Amino acid sequence: QVQLVESGGGLVQPGGSQRLSCAASGSFFRIIAMGWYRQAPGKQRELVATMFTTTSSTNYADSVKGRFTISRDNAANTVYLQMNSLKPEDTAVYYCNARYYPTMSGSGGDSWGQGTQVTVSS
Repeated sequence: QVQLVESGGGLVQPGGSQRLSCAASGSFFRIIAMGWYRQAPGKQRELVATMFTTTSSTNYADSVKGRFTISRDNAANTVYLQMNSLKPEDTAVYYCNARYYPTMSGSGGDSWGQGTQVTVSS
């Protein structure tokens, strides 16, 4: 199984920047993709950005395009989220996600981090 640990959350002023990190560890055959989701108070969890580990393919929510950038270090099984021009509506708990093959012959699994709070407020 994959264990995910996020870091980098905190309080930031509107218009500011923040970078989140997520490191994957544990027992697995291969990670398929990693990404970030978020959940604001009173709302459902939504996709922020994802990318495949074997390609450069990425997917961003419309609300963060041009402001957020996802990147990775496959050798370290780490994914980053650079957040610029932050808005109050970006306030949420941000969760790291990984899809992976537990074994060489197994079907894909899904793992979630504990979450890190990002608060954008003046």
